[in-house]
Amino acid sequence: MLKKIKLFFYYSIFYNLPHSRFIGFMSSLRVWYLAKVLKVAKWHKKSKVEPKVYISNAKFFSMGKNCRINEHVFIMGARIGNNVLIAPYVAIMRGQKIFDRVDIPMIEQGGTGYSDVAKEENIVKVEDDVWIGRNAIIMEGLTIGKGAIVGAGAVVTKDVPPYAIVGGVPAKIIKYRK
Repeated sequence: MLKKIKLFFYYSIFYNLPHSRFIGFMSSLRVWYLAKVLKVAKWHKKSKVEPKVYISNAKFFSMGKNCRINEHVFIMGARIGNNVLIAPYVAIMRGQKIFDRVDIPMIEQGGTGYSDVAKEENIVKVEDDVWIGRNAIIMEGLTIGKGAIVGAGAVVTKDVPPYAIVGGVPAKIIKYRK
C-alpha cells in the first residue's frame, strides 16, 4: 500500500515536472524520487528521467546508474542496467492480452503479466550500454543484450544478442557493433 501511495505522488508531482531542457534540475528531481523514495533506481548525477515516463508498477521496475530515459516512455516492467539510453515514445511491455477463445469477448479474457503476481520472466531485461531508439516496442520477457542498439520504430519480439543492431517490424539483426 505504501508503494502505491509513493507512486501516486510520483504521478501527481514528478511525472509532470518540466523537461530538463527548460529547467535543468527537474530531471534530477525525478531521478532522486525514483532512487531515494521509490528505491527502484540507483542514484547517479548523470542519470536523467524526463517528464511523462510511465512506470506501471514499481515492483517490476529497476534502473541502474547513468541512464537516460526520455519523455513519454511507457514501461510496464523492466530491469534496466547501467549506461542505457531510451529515446522518446518507447514502450516496454509486460504481458499480453489473451484472445484464444472466440465465445468470450477479448476484453473479458484477461492477460498475462498484468497482475501484481506476475512472474519475473514477463519482465524485460535491458543489459548495460544499450540504446533503444524512438518509438521502439519491446515485447514481454525479452533480453536486450549488452551494447545492443534497437533502431527507431522497431518491434522487438525476440531476444537481442549482445552488440547487435536490430531494426524493423519484427526486429531483425542488421549487423553487429564489434
